[in-house]
Amino acid sequence: MSRISGGSRVNVSSITLSTHTGTHIDPPVHFIPGAKAVDQLDLETLICPALVVDMRERSAITADDLEMTVPAGVERLLLKTDNSSLWEGKREFTPDYVALTDEAAQWLVEQEVRLVGIDYLSVQSYDEPHSGTHTTLLGAGVIIVEGLNLLEVQPGLYRLVCLPLNIAQGDGAPARAVLIG
Repeated sequence: MSRISGGSRVNVSSITLSTHTGTHIDPPVHFIPGAKAVDQLDLETLICPALVVDMRERSAITADDLEMTVPAGVERLLLKTDNSSLWEGKREFTPDYVALTDEAAQWLVEQEVRLVGIDYLSVQSYDEPHSGTHTTLLGAGVIIVEGLNLLEVQPGLYRLVCLPLNIAQGDGAPARAVLIG
């Protein structure tokens, strides 16, 4: 690190973090050995129309919830849950966040969804670390975006621009995700 105030000509900082920090991408290789890594993802999957759906007032997202809410043909889906309120000033990890059930993950695969995003740090329940949510989605090539802040976002159709750091053979990558209305 260098600081102009300390006599350096420039300010230069450094960071150390997990590839699954903040808003981030889970590519298939995160759970599937030999599958696509972050640097192998098609940007067309990450820069695209995306539907934000309201999944608040649920303790978990089930296949029935998705079937009643998500129209046929949606390929990129962002889930606004009660997790969105967890971003308001709170910085401690909350283990009882809203996540997808295994059946919901299977429903998304059957509907040929190519990307799913959620407004907390995992699509999979903290209490079920061995659930099949990640392996079902990633095994089918579904890209996962975790850690979205959808607090001020209204449900509807947007253009998603989600650009992960281009980490060679990355099992994940922090990303800047924006919605254009």
